[in-house]
Amino acid sequence: MNHPVEPGIAIARAAQAFADYATNTAARIDVNAEAARQQNGARVGISRAHESAYLHVAGEATYVDDIPELNGTLHCALGLSPVATGRLTALSLDAIRQMPDVVTVITAADIPGVNDCGSIIHDDPILCDGEIRYVGQPLFAVIAKTRAAARRAAAQAKAAAVIEASGDPVLTPREAHARGQYVLPPMHLDRSTNGGAREAIDAAPRRLKGTLDVGGQEQFYLEGQISYAIPKEGGAVHVHCSTQHPSEMQHLVAHALGIQSHAVHVECRRMGGGFGGKESQSALFACVASVAACKLQRPVKLRLDRDDDFMITGRRHCFWYEYEVGYDEEGRILGAEITMVSRAGHSADLSGPVMTRALCHFDNAYWLPDVSMHGFCGKTNTQSNTAFRGFGGPQGAIAMENIMESIATELGCDALDVRRANFYGTTEHNVTPYEQKVTDNVIHELVGELEQTSDYRARRAAIAAFNAASPVLKRGMSLTPLKFGISFNVAHFNQAGALVHVYSDGSILVNHGGTEMGQGLNTKVAQVVAHELGVSFDSVRVTATDTTKVANTSATAASTGADLNGKAAQDAARQIRERLAECAARRHGGDAAGVRFANGQVTVNGKSLEFAQLVREAYVDRVQLWSDGFYATPGLHWDGAKMKGHPFFYFAYGAAVSEVVVDTLTGEWKLLRADVLHDVGRSLNPAVDVGQVEGAFIQGMGWLTTEELVWHPQSGKLMTHAPSTYKIPTANDCPPVFNVRLFVGENPEDSIHKSKAVGEPPLLLPFSVFFAIRDAVSAAGEHGASPQLRAPATSEAILNAIEAVQAAAA
Repeated sequence: MNHPVEPGIAIARAAQAFADYATNTAARIDVNAEAARQQNGARVGISRAHESAYLHVAGEATYVDDIPELNGTLHCALGLSPVATGRLTALSLDAIRQMPDVVTVITAADIPGVNDCGSIIHDDPILCDGEIRYVGQPLFAVIAKTRAAARRAAAQAKAAAVIEASGDPVLTPREAHARGQYVLPPMHLDRSTNGGAREAIDAAPRRLKGTLDVGGQEQFYLEGQISYAIPKEGGAVHVHCSTQHPSEMQHLVAHALGIQSHAVHVECRRMGGGFGGKESQSALFACVASVAACKLQRPVKLRLDRDDDFMITGRRHCFWYEYEVGYDEEGRILGAEITMVSRAGHSADLSGPVMTRALCHFDNAYWLPDVSMHGFCGKTNTQSNTAFRGFGGPQGAIAMENIMESIATELGCDALDVRRANFYGTTEHNVTPYEQKVTDNVIHELVGELEQTSDYRARRAAIAAFNAASPVLKRGMSLTPLKFGISFNVAHFNQAGALVHVYSDGSILVNHGGTEMGQGLNTKVAQVVAHELGVSFDSVRVTATDTTKVANTSATAASTGADLNGKAAQDAARQIRERLAECAARRHGGDAAGVRFANGQVTVNGKSLEFAQLVREAYVDRVQLWSDGFYATPGLHWDGAKMKGHPFFYFAYGAAVSEVVVDTLTGEWKLLRADVLHDVGRSLNPAVDVGQVEGAFIQGMGWLTTEELVWHPQSGKLMTHAPSTYKIPTANDCPPVFNVRLFVGENPEDSIHKSKAVGEPPLLLPFSVFFAIRDAVSAAGEHGASPQLRAPATSEAILNAIEAVQAAAA
């Protein structure tokens, strides 16, 4: 629970923190230019604090667990499977029902509707109804008077479950691939310009084969999974849910209850982080809480313990790759073939679109004339993996970056030169493997600028000199680029709605279909509306995401939150502004087209009046002061069978240079400096965007270096299921020199104010950290062999790679 402090102190703290941040980022953000724009009436392109910043500092920001519990609220906990494979033949629950403060126990048989919470394919039971698929699978739900009582009772699952054990669990993607065991049919994407990938590889002057292992990643949101279901009259239910996809929760809860969607009200004011983990996987908990609430006609809260959250929910897919490329003496790739196998888990969840995006991002920033890609979603006896920031894009692109580094080692040249030789062109060599033209390419200019500002070449020479004189400590550096497609893979998800209400005092209320998880979406939408109506930011308030206000919304995912919901809110606000302009012209003369709204003032026919005054006049004239808005991204199409089309509205670009030092005796390493240049188009809020880039960099660095997932090879139990065994980055892992700048430019497409998405693309920037470590490992073997470094590059993984390169050098 939050612990409020005096609001004035909280506001002062938040204001000072933002002032300090602005001072520290002055080199990256032109504060004077922003002030001039704001004085001229602009409300976008302005750095301002998160709309809930002072509430966060004050402890007043309401999350689901902070909602005052209604009288009679019960608490739920889940009984989990102790085995990874087998069959549940019976549940002996009488002893659990008799435990202190237990009200009832719910099983699959108590679900009145469909026992399924699958996002796309209906293969994911809410509660086990026979087949046991992984350690941690929910078998039953205990409803008790207190959370502690519910958890104590649920902990008796091992004694209550009668299970017929089966064979050993399948845990790795390679094992699933060897058995031909998949949650979905294999995917294939081929592109041929010179006879096909196989022919191009065979005819190439040089060839390279290899494999790569890249681990998964836990979302580790600060607020765990939680739902609070309140029964309403007429069989309806109101669900407060920490979710990125309220509409999907609405539909799945309705299916579980066997009722229509209009009887399910899902609401989410904010999340304490999501990162994709609350896109589809909040469904199980919303469904269980709702079934219990409707069965007992009492409010029911289900808040997971952190360990249970790890044990039940999925995470970023780990990938295993096998590849072969043909290339020339300059390092240009002439042909490439790759097989990608993901650990999907026990059900499909979002593994299909994740693999699709991985295949569509294998090219990253490079033109591949002949390529053949094969994607397999391995079915394993583990948690069902799901969305995670980047949604398969990072897993696809990192394989290509590994190939670039290996080619450079084989040629004995700088990896940046190999990368540059393969970049997409602007007028030719600019068609992706899925046949979308790259028309907005800025990678050449962006990388060139970063190479200069980071002093890349001189530092490269200094690192070589350091390594020559240092037998134990080795430094490494890498510059990696990114190209990231923006839009949902499925075209019809690229739509959004919004409502804007203007009250008679001139204040404005906005509701849209996106969800706020700390990323600043509500802040940006409020800025868009304030800009459109020419009022101050403080005049605009954004309310909780609510399925009774904006219906049939898409998930806040795929980096589309501001793009879609900003456009929808802008559409609604524009309609109101046009009505107000017509009212002003009727009352004060002149032409409606000449009415100007800025800085809370309305200029009409040479007169100036306050926005609130015009609103009151419009109300008297019975002008509609609210409007709905809608937006659908144009120009998208995709053939899933052929894996061809135009799946992305535009691309975001970026690059990073990282320098590390590695202790070759212990495998310890430290990031010494990182320089980042990232393309967000014409930023809606530079301070928020810089913060997103910084956060994505550190989060991605954790994925590739410290966040190791381990399952017990015999039992199939996830062993890294708590902060004590799973290491996320901390403040100490941030580099002492961290230069983050936004690339100056604008989106050539008609995005919201010519901005570009910033949520997911920068997660690819810390590839530079991983490959800087790889470079240091290579230096330990005198750069004689390509290091076989797996991700995450833990100290153990680094030592294994060092041992291999040193053995090859000997």
